Amino acid sequence: HDSVSIRPDRPFFCYLAFGATHAPHQAPADYLAKYRGRFDEGWDTARERWFARQIELGLTPPGTQLAPRNPGVDAWDALPNNQRLLAARMQEAFAAFLDHTDAQIGRLVDDLRTIGRLDNTILMVLTDNGASQEGGPFGVMHEMKFFNGILEQPDEAIARIDDIGGPHSHTNYPWGWAQAGNTPFKWYKQNTHEGGVHVPLVVHWPAGIADRGGVRHQFHHATDIAPTLYDVLSITPPSVHRGFEQMPIAGTSMTYTFAASAAESASRKQVQYFEMFGHRAIYADGWKAVTRHTPGTSFDDDTWELYHVAEDFSECVDLATAEPDRLATLVELWWQQADEHGVLPLDDRGVELFGATFRDRTPNPASRHYTYFPPVSPITPQAGAALAGRSFEMTAAIDRAAGDDGVLYATGTENSGLSLFVLDGHLVFDYNAFDAHTILTSTTPVPVGASTVALQFRRDGRTGEASLTIDGQPAGSVPIPMVMRMMSSVGSSVGYDSGSAVSQMYTSPFTFAGRIHRVDVQLAPERAKQQAANVAAAHAAEMGRQ
Repeated sequence: HDSVSIRPDRPFFCYLAFGATHAPHQAPADYLAKYRGRFDEGWDTARERWFARQIELGLTPPGTQLAPRNPGVDAWDALPNNQRLLAARMQEAFAAFLDHTDAQIGRLVDDLRTIGRLDNTILMVLTDNGASQEGGPFGVMHEMKFFNGILEQPDEAIARIDDIGGPHSHTNYPWGWAQAGNTPFKWYKQNTHEGGVHVPLVVHWPAGIADRGGVRHQFHHATDIAPTLYDVLSITPPSVHRGFEQMPIAGTSMTYTFAASAAESASRKQVQYFEMFGHRAIYADGWKAVTRHTPGTSFDDDTWELYHVAEDFSECVDLATAEPDRLATLVELWWQQADEHGVLPLDDRGVELFGATFRDRTPNPASRHYTYFPPVSPITPQAGAALAGRSFEMTAAIDRAAGDDGVLYATGTENSGLSLFVLDGHLVFDYNAFDAHTILTSTTPVPVGASTVALQFRRDGRTGEASLTIDGQPAGSVPIPMVMRMMSSVGSSVGYDSGSAVSQMYTSPFTFAGRIHRVDVQLAPERAKQQAANVAAAHAAEMGRQ
């Protein structure tokens, strides 16, 4: 509204990134109620029905095979009762979340119509990847358990079935529903098979697209969105730096597909590489070579598959043995594209690489020392101190009067996280590992007036120890039974708890009533050094291969 009101002569750009349908799958109660019982039929029946509907609508080409169940996905009718109950409820939460998101997109469309901008606004609606495999074979009440190597059994989780979809859950659905969401494909997000990378794109532009409701099957990639918008606006895109060279922006405009006559025209996108955690693929002129990688094994030992995806939409007929020369040419093309676009050296780490991606970018300091001067707005995980899976020290310089309690530092939610706070005049640390709370209360009170309180957290493998000091004097310690290597997708807050309360000992935001002069966090450097060593070793191995 600001843009249209102040500069109606200029076009506006809006990038609206919903959290949907990334875990946690949560939705308002009325949306959850709407889907109660809707998925009791199970993923096999639902997948077959959705597949038939896709063909009927022209979204999936006739003659496409429905890919077989992925390894680890059992027949719905063979599942124990608790596993079916849990899985159906988790799919309900996913559907409710998606439905609620659709309503929000509808609000945007209605608003554009109200201000007279709908017809000449290009709306592009897409998702970032295929359905998630992070829920494991059973689904998880807390997705971060997956990243911590914890496989929660349905008979354990069933006691909390009514929490699913609400604030006291961080659920992700099981593999069976994920593959159903990827119909008709196999595999998932993180993989470079179609189930991981093939997603829908809806383009709405009444003033520029005459073939309303038309379906297009030309191959394109996310890198083609920016060139399409530049093309529509008749803007010459800027060049980008790749190493020491200036290169044209990557991507191919999709505007040719907007014409009514383009429904059957060939794709102008000729080549696209993919890489994720060592999984790799290359698309070229209707053919695709793809491999699933096992972490820790040699990339040279990966088995490449070959599909003619122009005819084999769901990658069901592997032609690697029948056409070895074509496969070899495509694999060599992958290496060329990987070298050109900065993919090398390959690195197949998972959780560690995911975290390092953000830690190695500004504003994270090389010293891994963070200083916060309240008041501070909530800090996103990418910008703040990454406390999960490592040793750290936290020091707060405070002033308080008698009765001044409250949170000094908190990160995460009621489902997992940690919080350092003052309660009843004592310093308290609560380490919330997926509802298992380890609580340490200082042996001495926090003095009235100025003081310096500190938390020392030491990791030793999967366990650890937390210690408190007040004005440099020891004030108690406690063993940590399990150190979370990934804690939460929600960031930190200083001087209050900005979300749902990490600790059950207070109600959010539990703002500190005294004054916090500063909070310093120092992360242990060992992990960063090990990451650098791992990357160097991977690079050396890659150079040896070449």
